[in-house]
Amino acid sequence: MESNQESRSLIKASVIAFAIAILALVFFILPAEYNLDPTGVGKQLGLTVFNENQAATNTGAQGSSEKAPGEQNSVVLTVPAGKGIEYKLSVQQFKKVNYEWLTDGGEIYVDLHGEPAGDTSGYFESYAIATLPEMKGSFTAPFDGSHGWYWKNTSSKDMKIQLLFDGDYIIEGLK
Repeated sequence: MESNQESRSLIKASVIAFAIAILALVFFILPAEYNLDPTGVGKQLGLTVFNENQAATNTGAQGSSEKAPGEQNSVVLTVPAGKGIEYKLSVQQFKKVNYEWLTDGGEIYVDLHGEPAGDTSGYFESYAIATLPEMKGSFTAPFDGSHGWYWKNTSSKDMKIQLLFDGDYIIEGLK
């Protein structure tokens, strides 16, 4: 009888520990470590702040990291309400980049463009300008330089963008 009681206590304790672990994962670990906040509690507690700038680093999005041919990079960016951000890649002339990005809801202004290497005049060439919730395509760099996206969030709430890309480039990251 006592053995049966101990088994029930052990099972009950295991179930409670498992439930606590799941709650900790959803409410604390996912927002802080992976910038995934399904409940919104992580943002309320300030946990997503830890990962907003690290999201780029964690997925190889900052600096000139080595990558295997055909490897796809991924980064999650936050565009604050009423503000804009720019994400860049260094691409040599005639090299191709494939990309896809999407927002977590709503349309956002985007300017896909490039700036020639070494040019200090402020010149840039736009390849696509639109207001969309997502975009998929590729571009071949017409010149050596810094090529990428400028997103402007005209809404009253922060917006997340997931950017996926592959090709021949060196990541410059957020500008």
